[in-house]
Amino acid sequence: MAVNGITYTGLDALLTPENSVLLLIDHQGAQFAGMRSMDASLVINNVTALAKGAKLFEVPTILSTVVEDRGGRIIHQIQDVFPDQKPIDRTTINTWEDQRVVDAVAATGRKDLIIAGLWTDICLAWPAIHAIADGYRVFAVTDASGATTVEAHERGIQRMIQAGVVPTCAGTVVSEWQRDWAREETVPGMTEILLEHGSSFGTSLAWELQLLGKA
Repeated sequence: MAVNGITYTGLDALLTPENSVLLLIDHQGAQFAGMRSMDASLVINNVTALAKGAKLFEVPTILSTVVEDRGGRIIHQIQDVFPDQKPIDRTTINTWEDQRVVDAVAATGRKDLIIAGLWTDICLAWPAIHAIADGYRVFAVTDASGATTVEAHERGIQRMIQAGVVPTCAGTVVSEWQRDWAREETVPGMTEILLEHGSSFGTSLAWELQLLGKA
């Protein structure tokens, strides 16, 4: 993995809770209404798991909406995870052109910027590419994002990869934060996230826990 001329390999290429900051962009009703690249329920499931993972591992999280009065509020599944946080409401399509967002991310002191947003080719790709120029190592959570078409989603991912953004998935991010099951303090929270949002793996885990008499 090469970002800004620096090659990351081995453990340095992986995310840690201590170095991560999460930015969730425009998961609003109007954006979901126009999304056709993936079933909306899947994106909602994945972004909710990502938000819960960030809270579990104490990863600073910035929420942002665009023209909330017309596009609607951020979905309650995300807002419920951060009930006291008011999303930064923008007029700029490119989130990274809103100085409040840039300042909020910078204030965390973290350099691994994880982003998910609607839509992939615009609201995710533009700030992801822009933030790289400001020295961030940027990860795009593609299964917690979506676009108006499959074509737009895929072209957005390709464009980001060409610029040095690292594509990843919600479950991958949360697993990197956990990294080791010996970190027992977060295992109960991880188990809860996997059971609720882990799809077929969550079902298998529930069955395993039942066999062990723990469910």
